[in-house]
Amino acid sequence: MIRRFVGAVAAALALIAGLWLMIAPFALGAQPESGGWADATSAEFFTGLGVAVVGLAGVVAFAAAIHEDLVACGLVTVRQRAPEPAPAPAGASSADLATMLAPLVEALREDLTTTNGHRR
Repeated sequence: MIRRFVGAVAAALALIAGLWLMIAPFALGAQPESGGWADATSAEFFTGLGVAVVGLAGVVAFAAAIHEDLVACGLVTVRQRAPEPAPAPAGASSADLATMLAPLVEALREDLTTTNGHRR
């Protein structure tokens, strides 16, 4: 279990390092304000992007492994999903929908016939 926590922390640090590599050229002023990206900026940004993606994948994988261990130890219980109710018959649901939407349709019709409190 401890190995998984250490792995999760290491992956989180890799994610943070990757994010820093992505923003460092802009935060430290290495990127000129005019024109496109410098070659060094592109290299740092895309290297940081790769490191961040690998770090994020590691965090997700280690978090899933930790959750699996906690479930196996009985410290976390997995909730079962409630079964979804069966859909209502098509005829009944469309009648209910028409009943519910009638006030909305009437309000929209009234709104279209008046503008700023004046009739058209």
